[in-house]
Amino acid sequence: MDLSKFEEAVAKSKTLSERPSNDVLLKLYALYKQVTEGDVHGERPGGFDFKGAAKYDAWEAQKGKSKDDAAKEYIELVNSLT
Repeated sequence: MDLSKFEEAVAKSKTLSERPSNDVLLKLYALYKQVTEGDVHGERPGGFDFKGAAKYDAWEAQKGKSKDDAAKEYIELVNSLT
């Protein structure tokens, strides 16, 4: 994996002219976490932490995906937004 391309995409994601939809933001978050930390860990937030639960669920959906594949998908998604 070319980490510099991933880092460029991360930087580019922070300078998008339009804010992506919540679904796209969750996908970016989940792919980023999969690349940087691997499979989801810890307890799923409960109660009224809807945002935390949504982020956990999005990350869990990436479970088993290799860091290389997640990075490629992240880069492609960011590029499609610019």
